[in-house]
Amino acid sequence: MTCPLCASLDSRHFHRDRRRDYFRCENCRLVFVPPEQHLSPEQEKAVYDLHQNRPDDPAYRRFLSRLFEPLTQRLVPGTRGLDFGAGPGPTLSLMFEEAGHPMTIYDPYYAADCSVLARRNEPSYDFITATEVAEHLAAPGREFARLVALLPKGGWLGLMTKRVNSEEAFARWHYILDPTHICFFSEASFEWLAQRLGMHVEFPAADVALLQKR
Repeated sequence: MTCPLCASLDSRHFHRDRRRDYFRCENCRLVFVPPEQHLSPEQEKAVYDLHQNRPDDPAYRRFLSRLFEPLTQRLVPGTRGLDFGAGPGPTLSLMFEEAGHPMTIYDPYYAADCSVLARRNEPSYDFITATEVAEHLAAPGREFARLVALLPKGGWLGLMTKRVNSEEAFARWHYILDPTHICFFSEASFEWLAQRLGMHVEFPAADVALLQKR
């Protein structure tokens, strides 16, 4: 079983529920669902279409502030950002724009302009955010490497996703009940990713990781 983050073949069976199997990579500690148990793109989008996230929802803004606040504290005014996986109701990008940061959005289903992910001669963005996205990625190692290539030295990658704590807690975790969630990170996974991509990682909240390019 190949790990979708580090490509190691050293994975073991970690958990099984009524619908799926979960493996854990012994190298980077990512927990993942095998590809043959992923939803089809059509099934996945049908789940996303049910989301009710809106920019005018104060509760949703408070939720996103767990990433927004610590990241804005680390940004120079006027720096440019990309919200990767913005979803059907882009909100985080509006919060950054309200704070004076020009934003671009990308989403494979709702804003699928791949030109915004093209690497140019100059760094494309000063920071990139991905809130509640990492757990949906079938190939997170490849996707994060592509995003970091768009950042300059000192640029930030801000990620929000709930983290794996223990095998016992995983079995009772509501996060695995969402059929679109296929990758589950731990602090060790983000530390491996930071080392692999030449970045420094901080954990300002239980579900937030901030990686800065060295």
